[in-house]
Amino acid sequence: MRNDSATASAVLALTGGPANITQVTHCLTRLRLTLADPGAVDEESLRSLPGVLGVIGAGTPSLQVVLGPGVVDTVTAEVERRLAAGGTAEEGKGRATEGKGTGIPASEPRPKGAAPAVLRRVANVFVPLIPALIGCGIIAGVNGLLTNAGWLPGLTPALAAIASGFMALISVFVGYQTAKEFGGTPVLGGAVAAVIVYPGVAKVTAFGLHLSPGQGGVLGALAAALLATRIEKWCRGRLPGALDVLLTPTVTVLVAGLATLYGLMYAAGAVATAIGTGANWLLTTTGAFAGLLLGGLFLPLVMLGLHQALIPIHTTLIEQQGYTVLLPLLAMAGAGQVGGALAVYVRLRHDTTLRTTIRSALPAGLLGVGEPLIYGVSLPLGRPFLTACVGGAAGGGFVGFFAMLGQKVGATAIGPSGWALFPLLTGDRGPVPAMAVYAGGLLTAYAVGFAATYAFGFPRGTDPRPRDARRSPSLPLA
Repeated sequence: MRNDSATASAVLALTGGPANITQVTHCLTRLRLTLADPGAVDEESLRSLPGVLGVIGAGTPSLQVVLGPGVVDTVTAEVERRLAAGGTAEEGKGRATEGKGTGIPASEPRPKGAAPAVLRRVANVFVPLIPALIGCGIIAGVNGLLTNAGWLPGLTPALAAIASGFMALISVFVGYQTAKEFGGTPVLGGAVAAVIVYPGVAKVTAFGLHLSPGQGGVLGALAAALLATRIEKWCRGRLPGALDVLLTPTVTVLVAGLATLYGLMYAAGAVATAIGTGANWLLTTTGAFAGLLLGGLFLPLVMLGLHQALIPIHTTLIEQQGYTVLLPLLAMAGAGQVGGALAVYVRLRHDTTLRTTIRSALPAGLLGVGEPLIYGVSLPLGRPFLTACVGGAAGGGFVGFFAMLGQKVGATAIGPSGWALFPLLTGDRGPVPAMAVYAGGLLTAYAVGFAATYAFGFPRGTDPRPRDARRSPSLPLA
């Protein structure tokens, strides 16, 4: 039985105790810890903990513990609770804890520089919103099926209201999260972003153009809240305490609000329109090629953490069109990796350690959680990572080809992929044809990923004998 409390306690102990952790966040699958002393981490024992699917960034201040969807939420909450309470004596010692897990090795190449750091912070704005996007997206999908079938006509308006309410106000949530992430007062970020969705903006005219409520969407909200945060910090550094309480929030909302109305909404609206137009053009005219490119390159983006830059684009497309056409294409990368892992499993039939890793990570891979297979199987072996990308490209090309024929496949929310994405699928011809095309893409990616890895994923003449080293793959890259 799963014991998230014990997992949280063990993670704290093996990362140097509560005093060594300066920040705790999480995404859909990873617990992210910022450490004061990276050397205090007992990496080997941390990897072997039950429920831990992998460890990324060991030896750096930014440690990531792969736990998988669902589990990461409760473990993170428990870690935060224990940090707030000061932890326990055992956790403070930071000693090793015995246990058996999947033993998946992992090391993530992390790009250096300001741009990747900014992308990660922008992703932190949107990741907390994903559960609501998923829930509302599934409800919207169910409502669409009921509406098309003519069933429960008395219930469908209520479902439509529930599914659409969050999306109607998503700009406010983005503004709140942006200010929180970048060091401002969250409610001030939300207040400025709320200007974007206020119906009264239709009466505002600038440069001879009228605004419309929601113009600029989440991109405008992100920019508005960033500006508000800068203004707030500027004010707080210059105003005395008595005036700070009154003037800082007033100046922040006024200046950032005017800038939003008379500049940011127009600019962000133009960018959002360009994103939607560009995505539609890309799939309509070059769908197969675009699918090949996106499906083939997504695994390297995930490996480097640069896939986070796509989150605002997905959200913009969902807000603008009701679904994102990019996510089903990108999901093919994970399917190619599943096919590649199966080929490794078959080819290296005497390597019991690697086969155990694949058996442990494969269910998560089928549901779209790719980190265990990336860092535990394909990336350490080298060539299977490249051949998995070939499988992803084939699946993306399949889905993109049907988009050229007029059958777009979109996802009403971001987060899940693999087979977990089916409840969120829709398209310009309804959810059922979209599901059929998506299933065909998955099968294509599985098959090509398997075949490419089996045929080209290993050096010529490789003898699939047991490896002496359990954690260091003996297969060269070339």
